[in-house]
Amino acid sequence: MDLNLRDKVAVITGGTAGIGLAIAEGLAAEGVNLVLVGRDKTRAEDAAVQLADKFGIIATAIGADVATAEGCDGVINGTRQAFGGADILINNAGTGSNETIAEADDAKWQYYWDLHVMAAVRLGRGLVPTMKARGGGVVLHNASICATQPLWYEPIYNTTKAALMMFSKTLANEVAGDKIRVNTINPGLVLTGDWIKTAKQIAGEDGWQAHLQGVADEAGGMKRFATPEELANFFVFLCSDKASYSTGSTYFVDGGWLKTV
Repeated sequence: MDLNLRDKVAVITGGTAGIGLAIAEGLAAEGVNLVLVGRDKTRAEDAAVQLADKFGIIATAIGADVATAEGCDGVINGTRQAFGGADILINNAGTGSNETIAEADDAKWQYYWDLHVMAAVRLGRGLVPTMKARGGGVVLHNASICATQPLWYEPIYNTTKAALMMFSKTLANEVAGDKIRVNTINPGLVLTGDWIKTAKQIAGEDGWQAHLQGVADEAGGMKRFATPEELANFFVFLCSDKASYSTGSTYFVDGGWLKTV
């Protein structure tokens, strides 16, 4: 199936590992040129070289912390310099939290607000005008099932991901007339390096897989983790013309973990 994405330009934050890298590979396979953003510039450069060689696309790397205004400016300016703008923006950078509301200080709340919400605001503000100039585009936000079905141990993550979901909806309304589609994806359990690292810390080298299966069993539904590639396939589809009537929506890709309709 031709998704009509060849020669588009996609900016992917958190694009050097896990879900972000899987999305980058899925888009590269469709001929999309890439701007890979990560805090570790060397890692970003290595990923860009590998994807460019494998798929014959143009890939550039930007080392930036998008939780800061300066980092977002670096992404915006670097994208303009490399490609003149973007057709696709994937706001994927993020991480889980672990705290109670009673114990978490203002600084922790502010960090996650900047990482999960303000990064999307700043990058949208800087790159959406280039999409308008190019005749349209796509913005996708990687939020979480926790935006609507919160986990007890990460209230900051739950709250900031819910705010990201609402930002996505309001941005979609604002740019619908400019042929720019904006959607949110709420993943469930996705087997990334962070999950494996944590499981090994909890259960050791011999028990980490059983620990993760227990997590999946408790979640219910399909009772398994998704691969990053499974989630990436959904992102790639939403970037394409095959999803041309979809904007302002939130899609759960969670293997049936969501407990409500």
